[in-house]
Amino acid sequence: MSADSTPLQSSAVINEAVQALRDGGLVAFPTETVYGLGADAKNPGAIQKIFTAKGRPSNHPLIVHLAAPDVFDQAQIDWVTLLAPWVRDLSEEALKLVNTFWPGPLTLVFKKDKSVLNELTGGQDTVAIRAPAHPMAQELLRKFKGGIVAPSANRFGKVSPTSAADVRAEFEGMLDFMVLDGGDCEVGIESTIIDCTRGVPVLLRPGAVTREQVQAACGVAVLSNEAMEALDKTAPRASGTLESHYAPNAKVRLMDAKALQTALDLLGRDADGKGGAPVIATYSRAVLKTPSATVLRQRMPDDAAATAQQLFAVLRAFDAQGVKLIWIETPPDTPEWDGVRDRLQRSAAG
Repeated sequence: MSADSTPLQSSAVINEAVQALRDGGLVAFPTETVYGLGADAKNPGAIQKIFTAKGRPSNHPLIVHLAAPDVFDQAQIDWVTLLAPWVRDLSEEALKLVNTFWPGPLTLVFKKDKSVLNELTGGQDTVAIRAPAHPMAQELLRKFKGGIVAPSANRFGKVSPTSAADVRAEFEGMLDFMVLDGGDCEVGIESTIIDCTRGVPVLLRPGAVTREQVQAACGVAVLSNEAMEALDKTAPRASGTLESHYAPNAKVRLMDAKALQTALDLLGRDADGKGGAPVIATYSRAVLKTPSATVLRQRMPDDAAATAQQLFAVLRAFDAQGVKLIWIETPPDTPEWDGVRDRLQRSAAG
């Protein structure tokens, strides 16, 4: 595994990564959401390497990442031309979303152009695309001059990485690939996914861009996937939407603050009966009290964006400390917390 040790990497390092991608290799790189494990979206062999490295089912589609054009002297980017080789149907609502949120943490699902490889779509007639906002991702994509598929740089179903160190730890001794270090991810959870193939926008996965923001941008009500499936309009498969996902090694349990405190009170002084290594950790907005030396406590920020930014790093840190059970306060049932709540519910399902 090769990697530069500093977050501010030179153009020479980016050029090396571009060549690695052109040669059919894998490159992990930062986006504003999480680190992605990238491969040339036009190379079937390189795409297969991603599925093998992650242990990812072959029918689970990948997201294509495209560069925002490096144009500074015009008011609006010509996204239609950029998308033309990839999609065959670009609705007015979808174009509004593109112009509002790209580059940024929003993935859109389109009917795919016939040239798009079935290997990256899981055999479906749809393709998921986004333009990441992270400057290093943009530089890599612009120099590569093509699409890069990049699921999160971790083993399938596990906690997503939000730093280069996370990526290295995830695949240590398992995989030979390049890691670009762009520092810690600013958003911290994966992109919002909106399906644009069923006549109205449909939310497949919540993220930093909320349903309310999407509705305001496109002027059309965004439906839930459950509502559309009730109308017998089945959703395309999309990244990170399985019931169990984003799971640490520890078992995750969600509960409200009162139940969490009650559980701590019942736990007693020695959770493992020995007073040894911590076996339980808590992550909560509430101020919790426990007499047990075997309980690790981590304060959850009151702000949803701040919680999202640190969420996966906290889960990874608990795993590193040998925690066996993680008790987490269920986040508020409000739009800004949807992305965090979704990730935690899927973590708990694992």
